[in-house]
Amino acid sequence: MSQSRRRFLGSAAAAAGTGLATLSQASGQSAPKSANDKIQFALIGAGGMGTGDANSALSVGGTQIVAVADIYEGRLTRAKERWGNQLFTSRDYREVLARKDVDAVIVGTPDHWHAQIAIDAMNAGKDVYCEKPMVQKVEDGKAVIDAQNKNKRIFQVGSQRVSSLVYQKAKDLINAGAIGEVNLVEAWWDRNSAIGAWQYSIPHDASPETVDWDGFLGKAPKRDFEPIRLFRWRNYNDYGTGVCGDLFVHLFSGMHHILDTTGPTRIFATGGLRFWNDGRDVPDVMIGLYDYPATSKHPAFNLALRVNFVSGNGGSSGFRFVGSEGLIHVDDNITLKKVAKEVDPGYTIDTFSNKIREEARNAHRIKYPVTRPNSDSMRPSREERFDAPRGYNDHIDHHRNFFSAIRTRKQVIEDATFGLRAAAPAVLSNRSLAEGKAIDWDPKTMTVKG
Repeated sequence: MSQSRRRFLGSAAAAAGTGLATLSQASGQSAPKSANDKIQFALIGAGGMGTGDANSALSVGGTQIVAVADIYEGRLTRAKERWGNQLFTSRDYREVLARKDVDAVIVGTPDHWHAQIAIDAMNAGKDVYCEKPMVQKVEDGKAVIDAQNKNKRIFQVGSQRVSSLVYQKAKDLINAGAIGEVNLVEAWWDRNSAIGAWQYSIPHDASPETVDWDGFLGKAPKRDFEPIRLFRWRNYNDYGTGVCGDLFVHLFSGMHHILDTTGPTRIFATGGLRFWNDGRDVPDVMIGLYDYPATSKHPAFNLALRVNFVSGNGGSSGFRFVGSEGLIHVDDNITLKKVAKEVDPGYTIDTFSNKIREEARNAHRIKYPVTRPNSDSMRPSREERFDAPRGYNDHIDHHRNFFSAIRTRKQVIEDATFGLRAAAPAVLSNRSLAEGKAIDWDPKTMTVKG
């Protein structure tokens, strides 16, 4: 095993141990069940992401799914095929929230329902795992925070990088000064397949009889039944948040965790619909630029984000943290490259007069004398790689943290406040694109300025 892999695993084990120790501290509110009892949860919104969340929740152990709500009958049938006929199912999520056997809910609905269902669930005494982005509209965020605080519920947003050992390692390296002072962060998420661009399958039995269409629309504009809008809801601003709410928010969440920042003060985005002209009204290419203020840990820096659904190498995502002494590349693993400062910076004197050139050359050589290379001046590569454990899955770790917090009543990192601070710059990127101007944001008070 390589030295870098040993270091990663050692750091990961230490971080996991610290997390468990932190979670074990009492918070003044008793856990609903003993450590030997199963936490019973319900799934609201049984699409692809919701189903994946439920399976991850079941894989952590000590959990049991008891109810599922979805507005499409076919998904309720599939839920029983997957998890058993004993499941309670309903097209109305409020019937699930009324059940006393439900301790927690996973909210995997379209974005425009996230805030309302999360608030209703916490008011009903349920702990909540809410898919990202936490809100479709910035203005809904503080109501979610208030509901969490008022009801003293465990609330976690489903952006798993906040629980990732890889991202914790990147955080540790940067905090230890591995790349000096961070001055630029670049992040991207490119996908150029049909499924990657949300061209999801539409069941042939979708009809007003098998779908609660009004239940899907909610507060969205009323319109006649169009199954494409339900099963490809990410393509429409009425229900989703486009590439920003689907992908930018992951990048914000991971970066905010690594750098302990609350968010940008200035947001500007551009882009357009270039290729997937299938009736959607959201862009398939977006670029965002963000100004981040200085904190007690890091100086001010700039962030550049990119999402491209049109072309590329089949899809990739990652980060580059650029510092004064090196850079860190983060994807499924970490690459650290130290950049040594030049001993001799050279000179540009060719346009000076002969007299001034000679004086400048002599002064330079006095300050930077010429040295002959020797064997001692040969140094090993300054690049190090830190590999995640084989088969590592941060999505499962994220659910493990959520259910551990339910037992201990100790809040998670990605609570409602963290969730709004990650969702806001994402959804405000859409607003910036629509309005054609930069938006000023106060990440501390979580309000749009001006």
